[in-house]
Amino acid sequence: MGKVTLQRLALELGLSTATVSLALRDSPVVAEITRLRVQEAARDRGYVANRSAAALRTARTNIVGVGLHDIVNPSFTELLAAIEDALSAAGKTVLLGVSQEDVARQTRTLGTLAEYRPDAFIVSPAAHTRVEDLKALAATGIAVVQVTREIEGSGFDFAGSDDRAGVALGVTHLVELGHRRIGMIGGFSAISTGRKRLAGYQAGLKAAGIPFDPALVMEGPGHREEGRRAMMRLLALEEPPTAAVSFNDLSAFGALMGLQAAGLTAGRDFSLVGYDDIAEAALWHPSLTTVHTFIPEYGRAAAQLALARMADLSRPVERVELPPRLVVRDTTSAPVPVKRRPL
Repeated sequence: MGKVTLQRLALELGLSTATVSLALRDSPVVAEITRLRVQEAARDRGYVANRSAAALRTARTNIVGVGLHDIVNPSFTELLAAIEDALSAAGKTVLLGVSQEDVARQTRTLGTLAEYRPDAFIVSPAAHTRVEDLKALAATGIAVVQVTREIEGSGFDFAGSDDRAGVALGVTHLVELGHRRIGMIGGFSAISTGRKRLAGYQAGLKAAGIPFDPALVMEGPGHREEGRRAMMRLLALEEPPTAAVSFNDLSAFGALMGLQAAGLTAGRDFSLVGYDDIAEAALWHPSLTTVHTFIPEYGRAAAQLALARMADLSRPVERVELPPRLVVRDTTSAPVPVKRRPL
C-alpha cells in the first residue's frame, strides 16, 4: 500500500488536507464527529505526521529541549515535572538530556537534541559549564533559558530560587536558637548554587557578628553519602559545631545518618537545616527543618520564560528569583555541647 500521507488520508476520507491536518491537531475549528473520524482513520492506517516538513513550513517544531545535570535528586524530578506540565499545556513536547555533572556529556547530549531543531532549550548547567557552551546553543536562533543554576553574566534568562537569602534564613534561625558555632555541609564553587549558598551562609554569620571559619565548611556534592561523611568530619573537629546548614536536603539526610551513627539525635544533640523541602523532608524521624524553595513555581516560570523568548528573541533578559521560606520542624533546637568524635 505504501506510506500513508496526509494527502492520501484526505483523499480516502473525502476531506481537504487542511481539514485533516486541523483534525489531527484537535483544532476546535473542525466538528467533533469529523475530528474523531479522521483520528480513528489515522490510527487504523498507521499515519505518522511528517514533523520535519511541518517545521520547514512553520519554522516551529514545538519541541523544547531540557538539559538537567541530575534527575536522581527528587528536587530535579519535581522541577522536570513542573516544566513539562507547563510546556505541555502550551502544546510543546519536551526532549530530555541529562549530563550527570559532565560538561563533555552535556555538550554531546544537547548537541544531539539540537538536531531535532527545538524551539528552545531550558538548561541547568553542569559544573564547569562556560558561557561559550550556552552561546553555542543559541547561535542558531534557539531560545535558551537557565533554570535553578546559571552561568553568571551569560546574558540568558533565568528562573530559580534566591539561594543566598535562603541559606541565610537557615543560619539566622540557628543563631536565634542560640547557636554560635555553625557548620555548612555540601556544595562547591564550580556551580552557581554552591557559590550563592556559601555566600548566604557567610552573610547569615556576618549579620549575627559571628566570624567565618573555613574549617566548618565541608564542601562536596549534594549526596547522602557525602552528607554523612561531612557530618562525621564536623563532629571529629577539636571544637565541633553545635549546628549546621546543608547545601540541599539530600546532604542533610546523609548528615542525619551521620548523627545517628555517632549516637546523636538531631533536634536534641545537634541542630540541622536542609535546603529545598522535598517531600521526604517531612517524613524523616525527626522531620527535617529546611528551606522551602518553590521548585514547581520556578519550573513553571522557566517554561514561561522559554515560551516568551521563543516568541521574541530580542526581548530584554528576564530573571525570576523566588524568595524562599523557612519550614521549622524537629531537627533544630537550642544548643547543647557536642563531644569530639573520632573519624
